[in-house]
Amino acid sequence: MDKQMYDLCKWVLDTAGKAGAKDLRVSLGKSRLVEIQYRDKRPEIIKQATTLQMGIDLFVAGRYSSQNTCDLRKDALKEFISDAVSTTKLIAEDPYRTLPDPKYYKDRADMDLKIADASIDELSAEQKHTMVKAAENAAWSAGGEKVVMVEAWFSDELGESVTLTSNGFSGDTRSTNFSVGASVSVRDDDNRRPEAYDYADCRMHKKLASPETIGASAARKALAKLGAKKIATATLPIIIENRNVRRITKGFFDALDGRNIYRKQSFLADKKGQKIGSDKFIIVDDPLILEGAGSRLYDGDGFAVKKRAIVEAGVLKDFYIDWYYSRKLGLEPTSGSTGNMIVPAGTRSVDEIIKDLGKGILVTEFLGGNSNPTTGDFSVGIFGQFFDGGKIVHPVSEMNIADNHLKFWHKLAECANDPWLYGNWRTPSMVFSDIVVSGV
Repeated sequence: MDKQMYDLCKWVLDTAGKAGAKDLRVSLGKSRLVEIQYRDKRPEIIKQATTLQMGIDLFVAGRYSSQNTCDLRKDALKEFISDAVSTTKLIAEDPYRTLPDPKYYKDRADMDLKIADASIDELSAEQKHTMVKAAENAAWSAGGEKVVMVEAWFSDELGESVTLTSNGFSGDTRSTNFSVGASVSVRDDDNRRPEAYDYADCRMHKKLASPETIGASAARKALAKLGAKKIATATLPIIIENRNVRRITKGFFDALDGRNIYRKQSFLADKKGQKIGSDKFIIVDDPLILEGAGSRLYDGDGFAVKKRAIVEAGVLKDFYIDWYYSRKLGLEPTSGSTGNMIVPAGTRSVDEIIKDLGKGILVTEFLGGNSNPTTGDFSVGIFGQFFDGGKIVHPVSEMNIADNHLKFWHKLAECANDPWLYGNWRTPSMVFSDIVVSGV
């Protein structure tokens, strides 16, 4: 813990208490971000930014407000706190807005999640530029004469935070993140310019995929879009590529949120303990994975987090209910935010699965779309590869999938053996049967 950050937060607690805010949460965060981006072999963005910001959640006479400041001089903070308390007293009462019961702070895991990489201070500016150039050069080389534009980037970020509450919570975090990526545009025969990207980001620099691998992959993905066309509307199996699974789950997870449940805008509100998908539908939230992008010891309420099943063999097991909405709903709180979302991988590769499916579409990108958390209906555009007889035939575009989450997840037939490792959603490619794909 940064002692200066802690001491300042403690001073704010004491000062706010004297100003009339007996119940208070104060958070102080600082971050340093370095970003380098090249476009067509020239530096386009070279940026280093440092931020320092304090946020306070005030609970005053049954009223609540959340306010932020970047001016951390004590004289300025005294005025900020005084004004914040006065403003909060003017807000309408909300009896459900309180600090959490301190019992939820207990039993926090005592472990190092290894989410901060000390090597972040050892990377030189020259090394960072070299990685961006390597990704860009690999993209140009792999794309050949069809390439018309390449962007490549590298970034790293160091973040630190301290949070204290007037009822006994104390927590601090230090984390790093590294990212490398490339975006490639190519020229099609009809002068369209399809574009694709690839990237990797993770806590530890040594775990990044090589920039050469990322650049070449982005180029191959762009080339794979050449000649894309619609096919006739059909009912087909589809395979959703691993890194895109998160997109299709968003509408499902919106319905797990306590806010939507309270507002009667959740198609899952009365489905806990019920079968809402096939036996292959399994999601585990594990915030305690070492080096995980979503790893943490506590959530935004200060609750000690733990591993828990969200969907188990197709049965809905739990929701995302923070302290505030737990009080409004009269339910036990869980957590209002996700950690590392795990979908267990299967045993077969995507290529092996394609050989057994006959005709189908490998979905490599979603375009636009919407999802209704009240009904579960969703519609989304897709781009992908049409396959037949175990082989990729041609790319497809300008096609659409429309379904309902309460039906869609029953069609999950298999998970591949390729979990996506970059991000807090660790999902393999997923196979769905009998999906209506709208085209010509």
